[in-house]
Amino acid sequence: MQIGFNLPLSGPLAKPQIMARIAREGEAMGCDYLTLTDHVVLPDVENPGYPYSESGEFFGQAPASRHEQLTAAAFLAAKTLRLRLVTAVMVVPYRPPVLAAKMLATIDVLSQGRLVLGIGAGWLKPEFEALGAASFAERGRVTDEYIAAFRALWSEEAPAFAGRHVAFDNILFAPKPVQKGGPPIWVGGESGPALRRAALLGDAWYPIGSNNRHLLDTMPRYRAGLERLKGLAREAGREPGEVGLCYRIKRYGERLAEKASDGNRRLFSGSAADLAADLKELRNLGVGAIDIDIEREDENASLAALRLFLDGVWSRL
Repeated sequence: MQIGFNLPLSGPLAKPQIMARIAREGEAMGCDYLTLTDHVVLPDVENPGYPYSESGEFFGQAPASRHEQLTAAAFLAAKTLRLRLVTAVMVVPYRPPVLAAKMLATIDVLSQGRLVLGIGAGWLKPEFEALGAASFAERGRVTDEYIAAFRALWSEEAPAFAGRHVAFDNILFAPKPVQKGGPPIWVGGESGPALRRAALLGDAWYPIGSNNRHLLDTMPRYRAGLERLKGLAREAGREPGEVGLCYRIKRYGERLAEKASDGNRRLFSGSAADLAADLKELRNLGVGAIDIDIEREDENASLAALRLFLDGVWSRL
């Protein structure tokens, strides 16, 4: 099992020297990857309806003051040597597909094959509208088609594609990503369409447990989601084992209420021993990577939180 941490792209921790320090020290602590979230602009409202908190507000300070995800990934590739860079997740419809494929290939080449493409279809309609992105109502179909186009560009010597939302022919696309066929694709999301997308085209399923509409925050709920994924993989003509398993943790330990709405203990609540037991059970289910949110009031507190998790929880595995 691999361990990662979310590196904040917004608020006071998003200063370049702080981002570089957190990335380097996380790498020195032995973490396998860092994650970067994706928003370009936010609506000017107090409560944007964030799906992963009970209040609908974003976690962290000054969420609207943020860097663009892929530009930040390129910056951090130059500041690190070993850490993998995970987009967590990239909202696929936000960027023109050929340009996005080129940007991702460039990051993979410049990082010497350290990019992991976490993807999602998006949830914030005003952001789609502000960006002039593809239709919000069509975002799922757009996401699937763009991913197919990415893979054609990354793998075909003479890439060509003809779809409803993207088409190209008679173009050259080089250099290809270092990773053959392109970066691994971790499909984020917890809804039925997200599960179907993971089963059909993902290298891994990459949910967050705290989505209020599709909770995976207890072991029975996660197991049920995993069974749905396996069934959908078989329907798609794949063996369930072809779809890897990853898991994102937004809150843990004392920052999380112990009892969930289904009456069971919430995953990653409680003591360090409880958290380590959850990790072991997920590992036994086949989960190969987990990452945590370490954002605190300043850089020292954030790094201390990461060190505490590694020493108090991860070391028990």
